[in-house]
Amino acid sequence: MPDAQSTYSTGKRKTAVARVWIRPGSGAVTVNGRTIEEYFERETSRMVAKQSLEILEMLDKYDVTATVKGGGHSAQAEAMRHGIARALTTEDGERRRSLKRAGHLTRDDRKKERKKYGRAGARKRFQYSKR
Repeated sequence: MPDAQSTYSTGKRKTAVARVWIRPGSGAVTVNGRTIEEYFERETSRMVAKQSLEILEMLDKYDVTATVKGGGHSAQAEAMRHGIARALTTEDGERRRSLKRAGHLTRDDRKKERKKYGRAGARKRFQYSKR
């Protein structure tokens, strides 16, 4: 994974965490030791994961290696996007403005609200009875 010329960053979304390394290369993306096509079955998840590179038009200039944990596939893809964006800005600060405008540097921390005791769910209340 890590080597001398790679840049590391962490991306997060909900409960998903992506550890991302980028290095100059041909555009190969590896997720948990598998290619991106093998790991993310949905085309939309693959597209979301690569969005940060796409905005800067650098899809074929960097190799990306990532390890993702937690959450679902959609949240993992968004965590990867966040991590790639952060790694790209670490490497060159000039990229920050366009990535920030696209919303890729903002960590989306919305998580599932916990269930409350005595209730059916997080927010559901008992039925109101007038009489």
